[in-house]
Amino acid sequence: MKYPCLVPSAFCKTPIAVTIYGEGLTDRGEPKIIFEGELFCNMQEGAKTVLTDQKKLVEISGTALFNGDIAPDVPVISGGEVKVFGGVRRILRGVKARNPDGTVNYTELELI
Repeated sequence: MKYPCLVPSAFCKTPIAVTIYGEGLTDRGEPKIIFEGELFCNMQEGAKTVLTDQKKLVEISGTALFNGDIAPDVPVISGGEVKVFGGVRRILRGVKARNPDGTVNYTELELI
């Protein structure tokens, strides 16, 4: 059965450089890079400011949506960074939205 594409490639027009880090560090103490790529995404920006117990501000600044699985060899996206619109943002959370048959329909990166 063919499932509908929820993030069509026709809507992914924003160039973005994605770097995904794995668990652990290299010999130099840097994060292990398990995926790097120059891709196109559908970028949705928004901001929410939250006041924490320590009076610290946390701001969610955007979501990058990709058609399909951007990193098929990476089972879970837990961290990394992206370069988009001339700035660098950290990956807060990565989601691989799956179809009922287990294939990845789209990938979502929440950015701060």
